[in-house]
This record gives sequence, structure tokens and C-alpha cells, in this order.
Amino acid sequence: MVKHFIGSNLLKNSWDQVFAAFWQRYPNPYSKHVLTEDILYREVTPDHKLLTRRLLTKTNRLPRWAERFFPANVAHAVYILEDSIIDPINKTLTTFTWNVNHATVMSVEERCVYCENSENKNWTEVKREAWVSSKVFGFTRAIQEFGLARFKSNVTKTMRGFEFILAKMQGDTPPRTLVETAKEATEKAKETALAAKEKAKDLASKAATTKKQQFV
Repeated sequence: MVKHFIGSNLLKNSWDQVFAAFWQRYPNPYSKHVLTEDILYREVTPDHKLLTRRLLTKTNRLPRWAERFFPANVAHAVYILEDSIIDPINKTLTTFTWNVNHATVMSVEERCVYCENSENKNWTEVKREAWVSSKVFGFTRAIQEFGLARFKSNVTKTMRGFEFILAKMQGDTPPRTLVETAKEATEKAKETALAAKEKAKDLASKAATTKKQQFV
């Protein structure tokens, strides 16, 4: 049994811009889980396609229930191989990615196609497909559900990272999302509440000391 995901996203930028941003997307504020990227192989084919293989290293934060499957001496980093095929004539960028290690516990394979949007040639459509599987007996379903949920979360981060880099390349200040604004407001509210609480404690303590001195 394999969990299958299929979906699409839209970038309101031309394919040429997205193609350029693809090689510059790390680092960005939404890719803190991506530690390193290295080109292992690159070739231009006779029909002018660019083939590239890269090795990406990403952190692998696990929920507590999943830690039992990873011995303490095993690194939690995940090594990802990414093959890409760029066809400048037909304006398509196709990527294939899969994890090299921890594949027995959970394997995630992804295929993406970046192409011009059929309704607007100045926009780029990202067609995405993924397969999540696990070979851990008795926990297969739970691990696959977790892997699929994390994959969807990472897709959101990937798209936001793309938008950030594209805006930066055009000299624009990347817009803050409502979630980020709300999160910052929440944090400030917590800090204000904590400061008020500490101040209240201090005033109460001083008042108690003053009252005690009056009775001495």
C-alpha cells in the first residue's frame, strides 16, 4: 500500500524567471530544513536539454512515536537525490526526487513538472505527484499518513520559498503572510502578558512588604 498525492500550484511569474529561481531557491526563510546542496553530475544533451543530479541534505525532525525506529547513533538527516531535466525549447523543467537513506522506514518519491500555464503564458504551473511508502510492519499506515502530512507541509514551504526568491530577484520586498503577521502578533501579546504578570507580581510583593512594615 502506497500513499499517493497529486496536485498543482501556480506561480505568477514567467517560466524563464522560475527556471532561474530554481537554482537560487536555497537558502530562503522557508527552507531552514535544507542544510546543503551539491551538484553531482551535469550534462547538456545533443537536443539541448540540461540534465543535472544534485544531492540535498535536509533535517528530519521526528515525532516522539517515530523515534523508536531510529537508533540513537543514527543521524536524523535525510539525503535526497534530485534529478532534473530542463527543456528550454518546450519550456519544461521536470524533477525527480527520492530519499537515499531511511528508505525502509519511509520512502518519499516526487515528480514535478514546471511548465507554462495554458491560460496565461506569463505564469508557470507546477504539476506535482508523490508516493509515500513504508516497510515497518505494524506501523506502515501511521508512518505513511505522517509522511504524507509532512510532504504537504513541505510543498507549502517550497512554494513560499519560490515566491520569496522570485520577489527578491525582481527587487521587490517579499510580502509578509497573514500567518507570519498573526504569529508575530501572538508572540508580542505573550511577551506583553508575561511582562504585565511579572510587573503585577513585583507590585504585589512591594505592597505586601509596605503593609508588613506598617504593622511593625
